[in-house]
Amino acid sequence: MTDEYKTIKGTAEGYYTEKRSKFYAFAHHVENVDEIKDIIAEYRKKYYDARHVCYAYMLGPERSEFRANDDGEPSSTAGKPILGQINSNELTDILIVVIRYYGGVNLGTSGLIVAYREAAADAIAHSQIDIRLVEETISYDFPYVMMNSVMKIVKDMSPRIISQDYDNTCTIKLGIRKSEAEELRNRLNKLSFE
Repeated sequence: MTDEYKTIKGTAEGYYTEKRSKFYAFAHHVENVDEIKDIIAEYRKKYYDARHVCYAYMLGPERSEFRANDDGEPSSTAGKPILGQINSNELTDILIVVIRYYGGVNLGTSGLIVAYREAAADAIAHSQIDIRLVEETISYDFPYVMMNSVMKIVKDMSPRIISQDYDNTCTIKLGIRKSEAEELRNRLNKLSFE
């Protein structure tokens, strides 16, 4: 089980031209479908005079939520090649939009596939790749007298402290990479029985 995934930071642009058709590509770091819909709507408004606004996205560390859209181009000539670039770079939490301005010469299906693939590849090439961890969140309640023992485990395992509340009963909320979560949970639970 891997607990890392690759995405991009912010946004990046790419460009490809073939027989006077222009393909403008935009890669965005995204986290949910609503955000994707808003970005696509913005591009449709901004590039209202473009012939096609095609896109593909991939979401989640498991890379299980994805979609490709040809926006009127022949089936599988735009969205699929864009998605193919996302897949071959093993990226997720990414949206790539490619805007096409028609140049007056038909490219044919193979020409379109190459154009959309190259535009998407150029946007990825200009992106800053970011490797992120899949985290699990662990909450632990303990009496104040166990503070030193708990903080020793935190120091040893270096989880990210999300929140902490020290009162009669103390609560600490920790984020740790998924592969180490079980060990952290076990070590904290052992304290309760010492």
